[in-house]
Amino acid sequence: MATKKSKMSNKSNKKAKSTKPKAAVKSVTKSELEAPKIKHEETLKHEEISSPKNKSFMSGFFARKYEEKESILTVFKNHKFYGALLGEIIGTMLLALLFFSLSLMGIHTATNYSFAIIAVLIAVYAFSGACLNPAITVGMMATRHISVIRGIMYIIAEVIGAWLGWLIFNAFHLTGGESAYDVPTMSAIAENGMWIVTMVELLGAIIISFFFSRALKYKRSVFTFAAVVAGGMALAIVLGYVVSAAFLGLNNNFIFNPALAMMYKIFPTAGENFGEILGSICQALSIYALFPMIGGVVGFYLSEFTSRLSGEE
Repeated sequence: MATKKSKMSNKSNKKAKSTKPKAAVKSVTKSELEAPKIKHEETLKHEEISSPKNKSFMSGFFARKYEEKESILTVFKNHKFYGALLGEIIGTMLLALLFFSLSLMGIHTATNYSFAIIAVLIAVYAFSGACLNPAITVGMMATRHISVIRGIMYIIAEVIGAWLGWLIFNAFHLTGGESAYDVPTMSAIAENGMWIVTMVELLGAIIISFFFSRALKYKRSVFTFAAVVAGGMALAIVLGYVVSAAFLGLNNNFIFNPALAMMYKIFPTAGENFGEILGSICQALSIYALFPMIGGVVGFYLSEFTSRLSGEE
């Protein structure tokens, strides 16, 4: 009887042991199965609330688009920043040499120089993004593609690069003795033609900055980026030449790049009095620097607004 009782107790203990884990496993499995469903329902509700379809197309329009938060205290500690500045100097110097040559040879070589522009953009894109134009840089700052401190340093680097290009070009001219060409300068503008030149500069800067903003969508393909930007520059150049020749009878009175414009001797060196000289300097700055920068901001915002309105990712 003792053995039977012990056997019975052993069987009951085995049943108790076997039933307890099964119940525990069953309850754990059920909770594990139910938890993902709840999470999935919560994520679906969150996606419905935060989906772009339910948001205004202007949401995040003025948000920061560059990855790292830069300040005057941190930007100079990054060695990559100095490489970007050097890239802007070299790229703008090459553009200065290119456009000095273009202004001498005329519009019939503009298509050939488009390939050179593409090469310059591809060469320096990895360093700094190849802004190479204060109007583009101001547009990038206004739309928060780059920080303000980086934009200001880019503009300084672009002016230095344009000055180096002018020094190199002028050095060849001085050592060459008598030549058929002089160092390019801006043609004198009559009083009635000032606003036409200003509008040409403004429109050209809008075109170039709009194309640059659109090219940023293809930044994974550097050649496509460079081709789009070069196409915008070629369009602005052709427009400038045609309008200048047709309405003003001038061949060299636009540049669409404030850094390069300063090297074309746009500032007067003589006048009847200081007030006249200062007025001419302000006029030159407004035509070849202020309005192109305004055009850069307008072109970038026009691209951004159209992209948002069309629902482009």
